[in-house]
Amino acid sequence: MRWLAALALFLGLSITGLAAFEASPVRDRLSGNPDYNPNRAHHTPDGFRNPDGTQVDKSYAELWRWRREQVLEDLPKPPAADFLSRIASSPDARDAVRAVFAVSQSPAQPSAESAIKRVSTASHAASLTWIGHASMALRQEGEGFLIDPVFSERVSPVSFAGPKRKVPLAVSLSDFSSVNTVLISHNHYDHLDEPTILALLQRPEGQPRFVVPLGVDRWLRERGAKRVHALDWWEVVQVGPVSVHLVPAQHWSTRSLWDRNRTLWGGFVLESASFRFYYSGDTAYSRVLFDSIRQRFGAFDLAAIPVGAYAPRWFMSAQHTDPAEAVQAMLDLNAREGIGVHWGSFELASESLDAPLEEVPRALAAAGLARDRLALFRHAETRHYAGRSSVADASGPQERPPHD
Repeated sequence: MRWLAALALFLGLSITGLAAFEASPVRDRLSGNPDYNPNRAHHTPDGFRNPDGTQVDKSYAELWRWRREQVLEDLPKPPAADFLSRIASSPDARDAVRAVFAVSQSPAQPSAESAIKRVSTASHAASLTWIGHASMALRQEGEGFLIDPVFSERVSPVSFAGPKRKVPLAVSLSDFSSVNTVLISHNHYDHLDEPTILALLQRPEGQPRFVVPLGVDRWLRERGAKRVHALDWWEVVQVGPVSVHLVPAQHWSTRSLWDRNRTLWGGFVLESASFRFYYSGDTAYSRVLFDSIRQRFGAFDLAAIPVGAYAPRWFMSAQHTDPAEAVQAMLDLNAREGIGVHWGSFELASESLDAPLEEVPRALAAAGLARDRLALFRHAETRHYAGRSSVADASGPQERPPHD
């Protein structure tokens, strides 16, 4: 019965196009790239391609093979019985989040903004909260950033089907009310969530600023966003004392059956006087890619790298790093500390939801690194980080070559 139910579900997903949300691009596409620049190697007249010139282009046959394997092997397996206890937020997690990212509604109480200043100036250069999956919040040099925020129960074109959140959210969007900048890495549903975006556009504090790859800006403006900065790879926008750079990633984009690679994808580097943060977005492993980012910026204080949605490798390796590759990427980037993201909330691939809890420590041990060098946070966990003033940065920032 489970096999028949799973097969029926897969057929339904295929017919409605839901399987396209984070599995494989289809071959049909609309023509024309409004952002096309013939002088940029990753631009094409129809869209964009990866830094190495490739495009992720899995066929329907490969998609069917993957889904069929999942059904026949009953994948993904459920997580261990203690999974929720290992990943659930601590009792005081929400208070810690609000102390850094929320604005106090009571003028009689000390404001959250003053608490943020104390965190930022009293030995901490940055504070990071893992909301779940790839969603994070960063406080750097007093500026607040929401990164790929997803607060919906499903990551799907529709609210009644598609991957459902397996671990309840421990925080709400209102807990981040002091955040005025939102970074979106690409347009897949588990990174660009329309209900969350609409809520941000309607919040009492006013619309935030959005920093996005080329093409995603049009999607946002169609929904009423007024403050949108669209960047190409290696371009930068200044947010207070923080320079926000869009950097390349090895991935792809789509939100329907007809818009494959029409909008750009990427990662972010947030650089300030005392701290350098890297978020890869979704990416496959590429030594050339990570070396090029390190050569431009120097060592990183913190790197957020995906460790989930990686199986089976024959299908996922062109678009997602696995735990061993994430560890190697952290080393390639010369990152002092890392956080594993893109896991622990939604079942998007064939590995178990809790697989990173075993695979990341195994990969770190194999590389001779400390168990927490690539940290796996609990949901809504917040950690504070010292800046370069207290940690030697041997490589330093490098001379940055011109665009491709």
